Amino acid sequence: MTIATDTPGFMTTAPRPTLIARPSAIAEGATAPAITVRDFHFAYGRREVLKDLNFVIPRRAVTAIIGPSGCGKSTFLRSVNRLNDLIPGTRHRGDILVDGTSVYDRETDLVVLRQRVGMVFQRPNPFPKSIFDNVAYGPLLNALVPKGDLPDLVEKSLRQAALWDEVKDRLESPGTGLSGGQQQRLCIARALGNHPEVLLMDEPCSALDPIATQRIEELIRTLKRDYTIVIVTHNMQQAARVSDFTAFFDQGELIEYAGTERIFTAPSNPRTEAYITGRFG
Repeated sequence: MTIATDTPGFMTTAPRPTLIARPSAIAEGATAPAITVRDFHFAYGRREVLKDLNFVIPRRAVTAIIGPSGCGKSTFLRSVNRLNDLIPGTRHRGDILVDGTSVYDRETDLVVLRQRVGMVFQRPNPFPKSIFDNVAYGPLLNALVPKGDLPDLVEKSLRQAALWDEVKDRLESPGTGLSGGQQQRLCIARALGNHPEVLLMDEPCSALDPIATQRIEELIRTLKRDYTIVIVTHNMQQAARVSDFTAFFDQGELIEYAGTERIFTAPSNPRTEAYITGRFG
């Protein structure tokens, strides 16, 4: 079997064995898949934290991953762009495909993968550089645009992150001098500057005040027009507000996956109902 991709630079055409897997769960109303998870297991040494995951994440929608602490939510998110590879002693079985291409294929270029699948972390982590350089760093490093086009790309990314009007007169100021909410939007702009297709967000509002949280949530709803967004959150109200689909994880397993309205109003699994109503977790 030969797998090819229409996206230059992600991986070269290469032979790989046929994957035989059970059909992945597809939430009702989902569009074409951006991410397909097949029989995926993940472990830190002997401790298995993700077990037999099979589901499909639709493109240009917001998918929330909810569940109690330690259930594997963040581990799954970091598996999509293989950030867990940086941790010694990890192992996996099964596969994750982005736009039909395995992220674990030997031919996968991790630099290109992480450009296509951006990540926003729990706490804002701007580089110790200017606001301009924070956004321009990735595109310049990856030669995504000519150097002369960087100002336009930086402006576009900051506008997409709803930050341009607040910083346009101080682009040479340190990114670390912004408020917490502005720093998080700068990190989103930094990810957008790399022209990603998927944006992963690991509890992006947990360190922010309510006003900054509202700005980030409004931004997420806007960005889904152009990007596939996967957000991990412990905040049930936030998941209900911003997401189109919700996956409930518990003890490393996918318990239920459906449209967000259905998950929060008529869950089919008693464990899901117990979690969203606060009886455990």
